[in-house]
Amino acid sequence: MFHDGTEIVDPATLRFFLLALQRTPDGRWLALCQGERNWFEPADTPFVVQRLGLRVCDGRLDGVELRLAGDYREPLDPATLEQDGAQLFCRVRKGAFPARFGRIALQQLAPWITEEAGCPALALGGRRYRLSAQRATAPP
Repeated sequence: MFHDGTEIVDPATLRFFLLALQRTPDGRWLALCQGERNWFEPADTPFVVQRLGLRVCDGRLDGVELRLAGDYREPLDPATLEQDGAQLFCRVRKGAFPARFGRIALQQLAPWITEEAGCPALALGGRRYRLSAQRATAPP
């Protein structure tokens, strides 16, 4: 994540910004910090799933924990999975924002992505969740 052309690398600072970010009515990204307005201009979304915590039982995927920058973690809501043909997205922060799966996270999930009726689907917890073809990052 970058702010004013500088990459933010401190884990605590990254986690703060991920929790403080909000989308303005005009579609821009804003984080307020001690009254200061901090604007972000990501290419698609500032939320990137870097890695996953996978819970596997008897060879089946039973749970997925999303791990974002700054060691921010939350469980995957598989019903929010979407793909645009090239990238995979889900919703984070109680469904408020789109998050893009990074390369490593996608590789971790790949063994449990199958095809169902010509559409990709995630096998999780004994169910199959279709990966919607809608773009998760569309403006509000």
